[in-house]
Amino acid sequence: MKKTNCTHVREFVFQGFSNFQEHQLTLFVIFFALYILTLAGNVIIVTIIRIDHHLHTPMYFFLSVLSTSETFYSLVIIPRMLGSLVGLSQTISLECCGTQLFFFLGFAITNCLLLAVMGYDRYVAICNPLRYSVIMNWRVCVILASSVGATGFLLSLIQAVAIFRLPFCNTLIEHFFCDVRPILDLACTVPVINDILTLALSLMVITAPATFLFVSYVLIISTILKIASAEGRRKTFATCASHLTVVVIHYGCASIAYFKPKSENTRDQDQLISVTYTVITPLLNPVVYSLRNKEVQDALRKVLGKKFLS
Repeated sequence: MKKTNCTHVREFVFQGFSNFQEHQLTLFVIFFALYILTLAGNVIIVTIIRIDHHLHTPMYFFLSVLSTSETFYSLVIIPRMLGSLVGLSQTISLECCGTQLFFFLGFAITNCLLLAVMGYDRYVAICNPLRYSVIMNWRVCVILASSVGATGFLLSLIQAVAIFRLPFCNTLIEHFFCDVRPILDLACTVPVINDILTLALSLMVITAPATFLFVSYVLIISTILKIASAEGRRKTFATCASHLTVVVIHYGCASIAYFKPKSENTRDQDQLISVTYTVITPLLNPVVYSLRNKEVQDALRKVLGKKFLS
């Protein structure tokens, strides 16, 4: 099956939030405020973890890596989106669109895999505490973090190259950034191979880690329930609560975005889902870990106390 009017496209135009024309200034203010909070929150978390030696543990090492990845993830999408809301150019070259897709997918996949690694860290800490320092030594932590990043960007490169080898028949992207489905919809041919590749990658980076995390948390919870004291159970589960909250929201949004049947796609629904995982989700990491994590709160108070006392 082929689409008609195939041309050699070198530039795309984002349709953006044109359905909300009268509310674009309001959207700009809201998204800009959330973006500043995201950047500030993630930078604060990384800084606090670096400064406070009590947080120099595998769990907080992976959290700092996740915060760094989330920061760059939001940088790939939000500045251009904010620019379009205040009337700046909504065009993007073929090369820049491919670059944006590559980095967006790279950081998104890295974040999914990092959450799985953090789940493994919590599993070892709770279910095998006597061997925790041996299993999760710093060499292993660095290898895991590096492997996750390399895997994320390798899979992203495969997906981006497969998509941008296609001929395109249309220039109007019905979205506010270069995401997989909106770009594939512009192809001159029905991209069956790309659809299969997208599904395979989604299963690999969403379903497989989510299944691993589910099994890990079943084992973690069963171990926690065996702890004799109620206070011991509460404290142990508290070390997992922040991570579990982020996991549920992160994988939930990703699953809705990439497993929803194409027949159910509407532009407004897709934009709402995309806003959730490009604007809201990166903010969850610092908010959840700062509100629910006593160690981070204590470290922040200590740093602020030293600053005001000096």
